[in-house]
Amino acid sequence: MTLALTGCVQSQRDSGTDDSAAPESDVNSTFIFGASADPSGLDPAFASDGETFRISRQIFEGLVGVEPGTADPAPLLATDWESNEEGTSYTFDLQEGVTFHDGTEFNAEAVCANFDRWYNWTGLTATESLSYYYGSLYGGFAGDENALYESCSADDELTATVNLTRPFSGFIASLSLPAFAMQSPTALEEYGADDVGGSEEAPEYSEYGEAHPTGTGPFVFESWSPGSEVVLQANPDYWGEQGQVQEIVFRVIDDPTARRQALESGDIDGYDLVAPADTAALDEAGFNVMQRDPFTILYLGFNQQIPELQDIRVRQAIAHAIDREALVTQVLPEGTEVASQFIPPVVNGYNEDVTDYEYDPARAQELLAEAGFADGLSLQFNYPVNVSRPYMPNPEQIFTALSSQLEAVGITVEPVADEWTDYLDRMRGTADHGIHLLGWTGDYNDTDNFVGVFFNGYSNEWGFENAELFGALTEARQIPQPEDATEAYQEINEQIAQFVPGVPLAHPAPSLAFAERVTSYPASPVNDEVFNMIELSE
Repeated sequence: MTLALTGCVQSQRDSGTDDSAAPESDVNSTFIFGASADPSGLDPAFASDGETFRISRQIFEGLVGVEPGTADPAPLLATDWESNEEGTSYTFDLQEGVTFHDGTEFNAEAVCANFDRWYNWTGLTATESLSYYYGSLYGGFAGDENALYESCSADDELTATVNLTRPFSGFIASLSLPAFAMQSPTALEEYGADDVGGSEEAPEYSEYGEAHPTGTGPFVFESWSPGSEVVLQANPDYWGEQGQVQEIVFRVIDDPTARRQALESGDIDGYDLVAPADTAALDEAGFNVMQRDPFTILYLGFNQQIPELQDIRVRQAIAHAIDREALVTQVLPEGTEVASQFIPPVVNGYNEDVTDYEYDPARAQELLAEAGFADGLSLQFNYPVNVSRPYMPNPEQIFTALSSQLEAVGITVEPVADEWTDYLDRMRGTADHGIHLLGWTGDYNDTDNFVGVFFNGYSNEWGFENAELFGALTEARQIPQPEDATEAYQEINEQIAQFVPGVPLAHPAPSLAFAERVTSYPASPVNDEVFNMIELSE
C-alpha cells in the first residue's frame, strides 16, 4: 500500500538565490487538498492543531526548519547558529534578501519583534487556549519567574542573539514549530494581531488572524471561506524554490468517506488521514497511497479535577480494563504500534522497562472495589466528532471500542461529543471534561516535545499538581546536550507510568492518498510538508 513518493525530494530553500521555475504549460498548477477540518485561525502563534499548521507551513517559515523526511532540525531563515557554553545565549545568522509578503524586510529586528511579541502577551493571549506552545515550552511570559526567554538583540542587519534565563536543550528544535514562525512586524501591528476577543473557551481571532497572515513562505494568503476552503497563491517574490504548484486550495471535507469519494471523482488531488479500511481499495484502484512513519501518540487522558479520577486505584483500573492490542488490531491503521508510554520508541528517553498495565479485567474490578466502586462507576467520556487526526483517524470508532471495554468491568460512560475546534477549547480552556481522547504528532525529535508539553506544569486538560514530576521535567530540559538527558527521561517516563495521568494507547501510522498525477510528495513524520516541493505529471 505504500508508495515511496519522497525519495528524491530535497529542499533547495537554502540556496539564497532566485531559482524559481515557472510551471510547465501542460501541468495543471492548482493543487486541491482535502482538509479534515477548518483551521482554528490563520495566526500560527495562536494555534496548536494540525490543520492550522498544515496551512501555515505554506505561508510562514521559522528560523529553523526540518531536514526533509526526518524529525531533525535544519537551517531555514537562519543559515547557521551557535550558542555559548552554558546554553543560555544563541546567535543566529540570517538569510539575506528575504522579504515578508507585504514587502517588509526580514532581518534581525524582525526576529526580535517576534520573540518580544510572544514574551509580552497578557490576558487572553497568554492563556493555554491560545498560546499553548509558548506557555508549554517557554515557561511563561513577562513577569513570570519561570519565563525562559530573557531578551533579543539585533547585533547587525542579519545577526540576532536570543538570550535565555536558563538552558533548554530543545530550544533550537522547538523553533521548527509553526507556532514560532516569523511574521511581519508591520502586518502584526497594522491588523491588530493580538486584539483577540471572546473567552479562553471560545476565543475570537483578530483581523490579522482571520484575513491577513503575512510570512516569508512560498505561498501567499488569498481567501478563507470558513467551512468551505482556504485558497493560497504562489509567492512571486519567494526567496527559494517556487516549484510547480501555483495555487493551493484546502477544501474542507470532514468525513473520511467523503474525502475518499472526492479523490476518486477527481475533485481533489489528495488527502491525509485515510481511513484504515480505505487504503487497500485506493491502492488497488491506482491511487498513490503512502504511509508516514509513526511519530504519534494516542492516549486516553484523565482530568483529575473529577473527584473519582483523583484516586490512583481508579486510574489503574481503567488502565487494566483497556485491551490496547485489540484496539490496534480492530480499529487503527496498519503499521500502528501499541504504546506503553507517552513517547514513541524512536525518541530519546524511551524506557524499555517502564511499568505497564497489562489487559486484566479481573484486576480492574478488584481495584474499583478497593476504591469503593464495587457496584460500578459512572464517568463522563469526551471525544471529538467529524474529524480525523494523524494520531486519531477515527475517534468515533475508538470511543466505541474503549467504551465497550470499560463497561465490561463496570465503568459506565456518559458520552459527550464535540466538533473539533470546540473540543480543543473544552480540553484546553475548561475543567468541564472527564476521561477523554486526545493525542499528539511530534513536532521534532525531542523528548520534551512530548512529555514536557503534556506534563511540565498544571493544565486544564489533566487537572493535577505533581511537584515532583514537574520539577524532574524542568531539570531534564535544562541539560544542555540531549544525549546527556537520556537517563533522566527514562526515569521520568517511569514516574509518569506510576502516576497514571492517562493511558498511552498507540502510535498510529497515518496514511495519505493522492491522484496518479502527483508523482512526488514531501511526506514528513512531523508533517513538515511544504507544497512547493510537490511534483506533478499533468
